[in-house]
Amino acid sequence: MAKTDTSKRLNELRMKHGRPPASPSEPKAEKPDTLREAQPRFRGLESGHRACQGCGEALAARLVMESAGPDVMVANATGCLEVFTTPWPQSAWRVPWIHSLFENSAAVASGMEAAMKAKGKNTKILSFGGDGATYDIGFQSLSGMLERHHNVLYVTYDNEAYMNTGIQRSSSTPHAATTTTSPAGKERMGKRHLKKDLLSIIAAHHIPYAASASVAYPQDLQRKVRYAMGVEGPTFLVIHSPCPLGWRHDSALTIEVARRAVQCGLFPLVELERGALTNIMPIREPRPVRDYLELQGRFAHLFNEKDYRAQEELDHLQALADHNMDIYGLRGDGLDPVDSTGMSHVRRGGPLMEGR
Repeated sequence: MAKTDTSKRLNELRMKHGRPPASPSEPKAEKPDTLREAQPRFRGLESGHRACQGCGEALAARLVMESAGPDVMVANATGCLEVFTTPWPQSAWRVPWIHSLFENSAAVASGMEAAMKAKGKNTKILSFGGDGATYDIGFQSLSGMLERHHNVLYVTYDNEAYMNTGIQRSSSTPHAATTTTSPAGKERMGKRHLKKDLLSIIAAHHIPYAASASVAYPQDLQRKVRYAMGVEGPTFLVIHSPCPLGWRHDSALTIEVARRAVQCGLFPLVELERGALTNIMPIREPRPVRDYLELQGRFAHLFNEKDYRAQEELDHLQALADHNMDIYGLRGDGLDPVDSTGMSHVRRGGPLMEGR
């Protein structure tokens, strides 16, 4: 299909799902003149909490709350975010906040949304959970919340393991990564199983909006939050959030690690509406997967030249990244996603749209 036909079809899909068509002539937002003007008017999550240096999820949560605004309520599953933001009697939250159990933040958020609806209020409900609370322990309540069509934005900060309880593997842990419960050694090269494709499962619920984001691209992340906040019905955002402690990388490299995950194709940035792919962030010059893995100690065993299994696992991970590139159409004429400039680095579409 010709590129113009694909663009036309994508715009038709966007209009169908209630979004304006993409236009290269759309005016760009004016840049602030001063540092003060660039600061957010409201911060729902303040500084002074007890996150580790370079914590990706702390940055993810701050960016989400800056974009969500003051008229929100938060349900927070047990996990790192809950622990380091609310050491009794202190709290870094400036909005109403509830600590749920590990497995039921989506259920608690559903009740909060129903209560606000009964009171005639339009306060938006946000639910936060890590990958353990979302991919594994809390998936049942999350699926129920989506199916019942509660007006909730569910955000998962994906640091790819149970970091709060000791760096145990989760179903979000990448293949071949070493954790305390999937150690690399003579018997195996880290985790044997593949990372769960949760976004596709969420898309199968045909909710109004679901997307992936990265702390390496804050403007893109915040744009997605602002859009989700304006959608009536359940929305979902998974944010790739490096953990220096669990991933064993330098705390100063959090953004670079997150950026390389996107550039190599292992964590594609996409948007879906009612199950249909409507947006991607293209990659003109993909990085090899090893450029991403070599920054992290959890993959150090894959660079042992004396172990033939190491190269096999590297090849496997490269094949997974290539598969993402192909299925989402990430290779293209778009600009490299390098400098967090947001919308100017987002090209609509991909080959999945051509057959629709």
